[in-house]
Amino acid sequence: MWQILEGTPSTGGLFTPETILLSLLLAFVLGQALAWVYYFTHSGMSYSRSFVQSLILITVVVAMVMAVIGTSIITAVGLMGALAIIRFRNIIKDTRDIAFIFCSLVVGMAAGSQRYAVAILGTIILNLIIIYLYVTAFGTHQPHNGFLRFTVRGHIGPESPIPTILRRFCGSYTLISAQDSGLGVSEVEYAYQLMIRNAERNQLMLSELQKVEGLENISLTMQEKLLEV
Repeated sequence: MWQILEGTPSTGGLFTPETILLSLLLAFVLGQALAWVYYFTHSGMSYSRSFVQSLILITVVVAMVMAVIGTSIITAVGLMGALAIIRFRNIIKDTRDIAFIFCSLVVGMAAGSQRYAVAILGTIILNLIIIYLYVTAFGTHQPHNGFLRFTVRGHIGPESPIPTILRRFCGSYTLISAQDSGLGVSEVEYAYQLMIRNAERNQLMLSELQKVEGLENISLTMQEKLLEV
């Protein structure tokens, strides 16, 4: 198989049982490489085991499709018509997942068309880019990463300890709304957007707020958790 791999031109070659077997095995290995990188770099609550397995299956299936098509335009048109009948109804929330699906498709096409060098080098470079983006947290920009709501008896005045607590734990905070309950009591519901310095100290901040007299119904939602819903 290694001789076949070295001897195959970059533009593809003849479809023999040996080359087809090599294409499918290579697609399986490269699909696993993509799936493992996705597994280790995934963050959030929307992880799906079936999606990870689908990355491998998509790579192998596309490689098989390319072997079936070969150099026949008629077969390619027939497969396009057959695939047009299938409707995919799964909703993909994360655009990063779409990128992984596209990577699996391209790697499968390269392996199935016997462009082995392109498939191997492309998978390596793609995985390195994905790992780089994960390690460096590239693109992270959270001017406000928390949403705080609570009710307090009366409006917050200059003597209130609440702004002091927020300044202690947050780089910045912005008042979104202050709404009276309208039930004949002097309770006001406040909503703040926060830039929290250290999320590990959230519980300590909530404990400090609970000590404030008249402050009730405290609710803190982190932005990355809210976006997963």
